Amino acid sequence: IFLLIENIFCIFPLRKKCFAGKIVLITGSANGIGRQVALKLAPLRVTLVLWDIDDEGNQETRRLAEQNGASRVFVYHCDCSNREDVYKQADKVRKEVGDVTILINNAGILLGKKFCELTDEDFEKTFRVNFFSQVWTCKAFLPAMVACNRGHLVSTASGAGLIGLYRLSDYSASKSAIIGMMEAINTELYHGGKCGIKTTIICPYFISTRLSKGFKSKRPCLLPVYDPEYAASRIVDAIKKEKFYLIMPPAVYLLGLKIFLPRKVVLLFESYVKFPESMEEAFGRK
Repeated sequence: IFLLIENIFCIFPLRKKCFAGKIVLITGSANGIGRQVALKLAPLRVTLVLWDIDDEGNQETRRLAEQNGASRVFVYHCDCSNREDVYKQADKVRKEVGDVTILINNAGILLGKKFCELTDEDFEKTFRVNFFSQVWTCKAFLPAMVACNRGHLVSTASGAGLIGLYRLSDYSASKSAIIGMMEAINTELYHGGKCGIKTTIICPYFISTRLSKGFKSKRPCLLPVYDPEYAASRIVDAIKKEKFYLIMPPAVYLLGLKIFLPRKVVLLFESYVKFPESMEEAFGRK
């Protein structure tokens, strides 16, 4: 039903966001989706602010973005899992670049361990990188957006945040937390009369990046593993159209319906797509 409604609206597309003059901050920009989103935005006359702990990869993203037409690119070394570092670098960005108008939270890690194999430190690390980093960046940059009632928060969550997946207890929990937080922030902004601030939640299946290196879908027709460039083009399009959710591929919607289905039906579906087998092959090797 949701897909039908969405496709009906696509027949009469809404006016797309203009990016010219926007200050766009991307976390996890040194490779993968973060880099590809930066390259897609580069020709659109935005100011790019790139955050990552991989300085060499981040400089390469800068070089490629400038080749793609970006005129202003600022690179910062930032450990998004460290609260003090996030706030310190945020202060530098405000002083050296200006107030961020589009925040794209993309930094993340995936360990791929079973629940009992995860140490307490593993769980804490996953939450610091995947969830708390987004708490801290939103706290750093949202107040300026609220002051002028203008801005856009983009959060990379995951299809795993809609359903607990095999070998992803920590990852699924952190991504589910992102979805809940962004839903709450959106509600607060709406009821606070700050409708000029948009939110977009990205919930993809697996993307062929370093994060999921080695993962191969057993049912690629139903649940394909997307290329980072294609995923980035969909993300930029969702930001342009100011979509609240971007869920891809469409079969991920079915995963989100598990709360309405008997547990046996869900397990049968997971057996059909052979997700546990795929995860064992990708992450179960010694």
